[in-house]
Amino acid sequence: MFDVTAVRAQFPILDRTIHGRPLVYFDNAASSQKPAAVIDAMAGMMRHAYANVHRGLHTLANEATEGFEQAREDVRRFINAPSVDQIVFTRGATSAINIVAAGLSHSIRPGDEIVLSVMEHHSNIVPWHFLRERHGAVLKWVELLPDGSLDMEGLERALGPRTRMLALTHMSNVLGTVPDIRRAIALARLHGAEVLIDGCQSVVHLAPDMKDMDPDYYVFSGHKLYGPTGIGVLYGRADRLAGLAPFEGGGEMIETVGREAVTYNIPPHRFEAGTPPIIEAVGLGAAIRWLEGVDRQAAAAHKAALLERATAGVRALPGAAIHGETRDKGPVLSFSLKGVHPHDIAQVLDRQGVAIRAGHHCAQPLMAWLGVSATARASFGLYNTLEEADVFIEALSKAQRMLA
Repeated sequence: MFDVTAVRAQFPILDRTIHGRPLVYFDNAASSQKPAAVIDAMAGMMRHAYANVHRGLHTLANEATEGFEQAREDVRRFINAPSVDQIVFTRGATSAINIVAAGLSHSIRPGDEIVLSVMEHHSNIVPWHFLRERHGAVLKWVELLPDGSLDMEGLERALGPRTRMLALTHMSNVLGTVPDIRRAIALARLHGAEVLIDGCQSVVHLAPDMKDMDPDYYVFSGHKLYGPTGIGVLYGRADRLAGLAPFEGGGEMIETVGREAVTYNIPPHRFEAGTPPIIEAVGLGAAIRWLEGVDRQAAAAHKAALLERATAGVRALPGAAIHGETRDKGPVLSFSLKGVHPHDIAQVLDRQGVAIRAGHHCAQPLMAWLGVSATARASFGLYNTLEEADVFIEALSKAQRMLA
């Protein structure tokens, strides 16, 4: 049995009120709240063990380096990567994708193809547009089926001899769709293409296993994983990272620097230019260790029940449309109410203490595919309750009556 009360007690922000109402935080797909274990770990480092990492010889530098590198091991264990040398700390998932795209740019030739789905987040679109604009790459798009699932036959048709990269979300931040990643990777490999998986949504809800999935690259951010902002992860196969050109220069990414030449460090340090996000890495490590103490299977069942309760409530409202109804989708509920703008829905719900997201969710190609300019989105974390789902539906019903 999942003890949501015990989990909630570890999140200080959940005690606050919004406009005199208890906070109902249903914006987890954008960013999750932080348990005390993360807050304490970051504050503790700033109070007792902060220094720059790797090159210092004094005690504080050694302690900070130990904490930073322990976080790298925490990430490796959490995603079951073969080696810590395959774990690169970045400023976020956006930065991680840009590192890969920029690192490949020297080998992109006009007509080389990047295959994307229409449900990608802008962070997994714009860096590939850079390759289109600057190096003549061609972007090929894979459509969705009516229920919001990925058209796997369309994916197979899109891949070909000029495909250099398949960049694909592991879970849509709008629809909750979870594509068949293993099949997608296998199809790409038939054409010798590399595969980058955006795991920002999936890493907290599923249990991604790098040894089992074997993508070329997998990226995610800390702030959706109950960790801090300002920290992300780029996982890469060892051979891919070794062949990737560095994106930024300076600091730990060098081996030697001379007047006439520079040589680069080995991965992962090759991609960690300048002072890294030290405190944030420690916070991410704490978030992972905290999450490892939760029964992930029970938590998944709890979030599935939340999604089911909220979906049934929205579906019962007159004029409601739910976007994304695949089986086994993630705990994300995007919807529209006929005649009511999503921004108005979000503002009225906020006055009742309910926090949801409204807009295009950094997924404008998907909005175009859906035929809307924006949607409202409720997304669920393991600290949310069924009672909160009921509060959300009641508040939404009131908002509809007020705005109609």
